[in-house]
Order: sequence, then structure tokens, then C-alpha cells
Amino acid sequence: MAVSIEDIKKLRNMTGAGLSDCKNALNEAEGNLEAAIELIRKRGQAIAAKRSDREAAEGCVLVKVDGNFGVICALKCETDFVAKNADFVALANEIIDAALAARCTTVEEVKNLVIGGRTVAERITEQSGVTGEKMELDGYMTVTGESIAAYNHQNNNMLCTLVAFNKAIEDPTVGKNVAMQVASAAPIAVNADAVPQETKDREFEVAVEKTRVEQVQKAVDAAIKKAGFNAYIAESEEHINEGIMKGRITEEEAQAIRDLKEKTAAEKAASLNDGMIQNIAKGRLNKFFKEVCLVEQEYIWDKAMSVEQYLNSVEKGLTVTDFKRFTLRAE
Repeated sequence: MAVSIEDIKKLRNMTGAGLSDCKNALNEAEGNLEAAIELIRKRGQAIAAKRSDREAAEGCVLVKVDGNFGVICALKCETDFVAKNADFVALANEIIDAALAARCTTVEEVKNLVIGGRTVAERITEQSGVTGEKMELDGYMTVTGESIAAYNHQNNNMLCTLVAFNKAIEDPTVGKNVAMQVASAAPIAVNADAVPQETKDREFEVAVEKTRVEQVQKAVDAAIKKAGFNAYIAESEEHINEGIMKGRITEEEAQAIRDLKEKTAAEKAASLNDGMIQNIAKGRLNKFFKEVCLVEQEYIWDKAMSVEQYLNSVEKGLTVTDFKRFTLRAE
């Protein structure tokens, strides 16, 4: 049976699918609007399944705050072309608005929300059918606090941050500055206490090993210098061989260098002071905390102070209680 242009337009308005897709669905459904909608949904599901192995590396990341509750939500797709599409961005805004209103705390809760008679998961599947690209809801994050600052980097929907504070902040610039700090410096925890113990243990082990290697190398370098050998030639086996080829050292001198390096390294490794090594490693771990803990980082707007010092300069006792950061770009 022939379908009317009015029905085609109606189906398009209801699903967002292309005109030809709507016409084909209505023809196949013999004019039954509900059946045509189901066909479009199924085709969206088929496209999503077919492209399940594709990477959804583009998308739209949004951040919004309502009172003491803040949300970051990312609707991902495959191409920048779709990510900038008005309908795609509108859907991302619908989803985050609904999630914010419902105070959703997990991505599964968001997917089960009903918008316009269909769940968010169904809406995403339908949009996937319209664009022909894999789409997924990802990066759903929330914070709560006495006050919350949100930041959308350059307003390009690619990198967003949220920061929660323990006190109300009158000047919104203060919160925004810290939210921009999170975007720029990419901390992994609020403070040292919030760094996972597994991470602390791993970083300390790395610091201990690095310190041991450096102490041994210092002893070897000193022994090479004292013996009168060329430091460049003695640096590596490659440089030793280069020195032999260019006639700068003999085979006997080369072997003497190797023997001296091996003997000195073994003696130094056996006599290292564990207490000294531990203390140096602790210093390195503290430096690590200053690099990755938000309140201990150098404040990007005034490197003479930390973020914690900046907040205390605004109001004594003001601090960050939580933060979230999501970006579509690999870093």
C-alpha cells in the first residue's frame, strides 16, 4: 500500500530517522505506525550490534549542576561529524537533564530512565539507527557537596570537570578556577589519604628501585673518573665498542672498563644503606603526591602556592571534598 507523506513526516518526527528509512519502514509495516517504529528500533539495534567492535571515540561530554548535586555525562559515537550533529547534542542534553532531575548515581539508572515514552537505552539505540554509528552512554559521574563548580573546557563538549567543596562559596570564580585546575593538571585524588594504597605501594617500590639504581650508578661513575677512563666511552657497551672501532681504546682497556663497572656495581649494591634508600624513596613519594593530589598541586594561577593554600586564602578551612574529570581524548 502507498504511504502518505504526512505519515512519513510523523514517523520521522517520532524517531528522528531519515525520510527514506521512514518510508521503507512504513511500506514494510503496511502503514502501521507502531510497527514501523518498532522496525526502526530494531534496525537501530542491528546497527549497534554490527558495530559493537568499533570504538566510540568521539561524542558529547556535558556537565551540569543542580544545587548540591553535579553530573558529568558522555554520549559517545564514532565520528566528529555525528558528535557535532544538533540532534545528537540535543539527545545528550535530554539525557543529562533527566539524570540530574532524577539524581541518578549510576549509568544503569540513567539508561533505564524514560524520556518521551522510551528508555534512554532505547533512545540511544534509535539514534544509532539514524546515524549508522555505534553509540554508547559512558563516563557518567556525580558529586555532592555544600557547593559545586562545573567546567566545560572551551565549551567544546570534550573535557568536563566537577569539584565539590565543604563550604558554600560566594565568588563563583573560586570554584571555576579549581575546576579548571582539575581540567589542566589531571589529579588522581583529592589528597594523599585518598590515593589508593595499591598506587602508593607501587610508587614507593618504583622510588626505591630508582634510588638503588642511581646510587649504584653514582659509584660506578666515580670509579670510572678516578681510574682516568673516558666517561662517554665507559657509559655503555655500545660506546665501548665504538671506542674500540675508532681506536680510542684497546681491547684490554675495554675489558678493564667492563671489569671495573661490574666490580664497583656489585660492591655498591651490597653495601647500600637501606635506611637512606627508604628516606630518599619517601621524599620521591611525597613529590608524587604533590603532582597528582589536587589540594597539594601547584595552583595553576599562582605557582607560589598550592591549591590548598589558595582555598585557605579565600576562606580558612575551605577545601575540596570530591572531584570528577572526564575527557574523550587519550592523554
